[in-house]
Amino acid sequence: MVSHHKLSERHACALVGLSRDSYRHPIVPSTLNQELLGRIVQTAHERRRWGYRMIHDVLRPEYPGINHKRVYRLYSQEGLAIRKRKKTKRVGVRVPLVAATAINQTWSMDFVSDAIARPGVIARRIKCLTVADDFSHECVDITADFGIGGHYVTRLC
Repeated sequence: MVSHHKLSERHACALVGLSRDSYRHPIVPSTLNQELLGRIVQTAHERRRWGYRMIHDVLRPEYPGINHKRVYRLYSQEGLAIRKRKKTKRVGVRVPLVAATAINQTWSMDFVSDAIARPGVIARRIKCLTVADDFSHECVDITADFGIGGHYVTRLC
């Protein structure tokens, strides 16, 4: 823009959004970064399951001045990444629910909770275990208590 359109350096940098200091002093890649980048790529290809943290741990004795942020920047700049493993789906045998054809063939249980409130007293939770017959939809049992644990449920049913 400066040479072709005869704009001033200040105006051209303002149009592009570049600082004048960056225009005057272009970035020169350091030899340490180039060397480090080569070692990171080499290690990443040798050890495919290692991420940037593991590579940083291996390179730290060799390059004591580097930190994990620098290794991450070079690692991602090169487009390296660990492939995420797909979760294996568990293949189990599902048993379909059988509709009840007679009374007391199958029962269903569920918990219901509510709170007892009195003026001036903190509300207390009350829990109810309801057992219903699937065929007749009758309520076989309702048990109410402030806390119903697993042992309590097995003793009831």
